[in-house]
Amino acid sequence: MAQDQDIICEIRGAAGVVILNRPKALNALSLGMVRELARALDAWEDDPQVTRVVVLSTSEKAFSAGGDIRWLHDCGKAGRHDEMLAFWGEEYVLNHRIKTYPKPYVALIDGIVMGGGVGISLHGSHRIAGDRYLFAMPEVGIGFFPDVGATYALPRLPDAFGVFLALTGERIGAADALSAGLATHAVPSDRMAELADALTSRTAIDDILVGFTIAPPPGPLQAEAATIADAFAAASPQAVVGRLNALAGRGSAFAGKLAQTLATKSPTSVAIAHEQMRRGRELDFAEAMRTEFRIVSRIARGHDFYEGVRAVVVDKDQSPRWLPDRLDAVDPAAIAAYFAPLGPAELKLGN
Repeated sequence: MAQDQDIICEIRGAAGVVILNRPKALNALSLGMVRELARALDAWEDDPQVTRVVVLSTSEKAFSAGGDIRWLHDCGKAGRHDEMLAFWGEEYVLNHRIKTYPKPYVALIDGIVMGGGVGISLHGSHRIAGDRYLFAMPEVGIGFFPDVGATYALPRLPDAFGVFLALTGERIGAADALSAGLATHAVPSDRMAELADALTSRTAIDDILVGFTIAPPPGPLQAEAATIADAFAAASPQAVVGRLNALAGRGSAFAGKLAQTLATKSPTSVAIAHEQMRRGRELDFAEAMRTEFRIVSRIARGHDFYEGVRAVVVDKDQSPRWLPDRLDAVDPAAIAAYFAPLGPAELKLGN
């Protein structure tokens, strides 16, 4: 198979191997990559030779840094909303496919994993974090929202940790990801290639992993677990900020930093993300993906996504002008409207 493709899907031994191969774009997912991965999963599901799927990256910097945000921005600015929604729709169907896939799905994550990259790794059975692992869902910083199944996965993390990730977009390393359950195993970076080769055998995956996994020391956020749990369990985003400011007033520099971080994010996006986390605890995965498609269908025709991408990706002035520009100016009814059913336009999932 040609090595200049953005994604390479091939059978090696007992494994269906997926190689993310778009390093200049940090493996940002295109519609073509989404479709090729979906095609491979379909082909391998009933192939007796394939006993597991292994996903890896050719880049030392990134597993996958997200979706192709610039392309989505440009489509929307040109009024090509149908193309945007086709991408998101197929991506969300793929996320659901991975979550429900009947064979083990192993993601070797050694580098940045954000946005769409989370969607093609987090919902698999095994998430292997290398030394360079760096997870974030930074969407609230570009007027978007944590999607690709975050509505389901993040509220289920312990002690409001997922709410913290959704609202702040903070980056976390392998040790904190492992303790929270985002990663299932940690393996040294210099053994990832050896592990990838080992996983192509017919030996049971968990037996293979015993020879590779390590127990990293506690991550830096474990010392802040009580602060995170206290602040991000609050019933509204405004209350989260209030708790962070109160904790900062009692001497928590970490809480003060988070309050400042939240103040830079899209107020609408922060409110959407908080509501996602509240609703998501009670949703099954399929309904979570339908919920995300409802939200994205409205965001595609809104303001803050285009302004956020302009500020961060296009003009890079890092000075987005959010509408509204304050959390206390966000209308709860406007947020609720993002979650309203779409009728005939609802996301259609296979099962």
